[in-house]
Amino acid sequence: MASPDTQRPWIETPPWEWTLPPGAAYDWFVARPIAILLIVIIAFVVRWLIRRALDRVVRRASEGSVPMILAKTKAGEVLADLRPGAADRRRERALTMGSVLKSIASAIILVIASIMILAEVGVNVAPILTGAGIVGVALGFGAQNFVKDFLAGIFMILEDQMGVGDVVDMDHASGTVEAVGLRVTRLRDAEGTIWYVRNGEVIRIGNESQGRVTPVQTYGD
Repeated sequence: MASPDTQRPWIETPPWEWTLPPGAAYDWFVARPIAILLIVIIAFVVRWLIRRALDRVVRRASEGSVPMILAKTKAGEVLADLRPGAADRRRERALTMGSVLKSIASAIILVIASIMILAEVGVNVAPILTGAGIVGVALGFGAQNFVKDFLAGIFMILEDQMGVGDVVDMDHASGTVEAVGLRVTRLRDAEGTIWYVRNGEVIRIGNESQGRVTPVQTYGD
């Protein structure tokens, strides 16, 4: 039976005399750094392409250019709105949605690139993915109201249900819209009180400023 010293020869070996297994040095100092660098470069390129595409879509939407695929939809009607003040509101909606989409795309690309880099370093990403799924489910249950408000705000902006300066009745409060956010809408009533209404709690919206039709005059014989 071999002695403990022969089983562990590295105990008496100075660190500067340690040798790596064949190919380990190339793997750690050449192959893996190159792979990580390629992941980072590809992530930045994909992020740049997505942001550029979103900027182009936002610019066309803010100018009122309606793609053929959207021409007969509700979104196409909103983009083609030619009423006074519609251009400013359309631009505001487009910029808001573009900012949200770019943030979401950047976050997804960052997460995917980080997981791929950890895998290249040798970290077992399976527990990380499992833990992330559990945390995501927990946050989903705990942040249901936040997600509800966020999604409702997106659809409010996309469908142009109201805009800054409109006089609206949101059941919970009524007044002039001062700001339409993704989570909260700010109103000022006739007495000057500012109301903050969560978008997810809005059941109905009565807009007194949007789509007002001028009465048609009739003449007798």
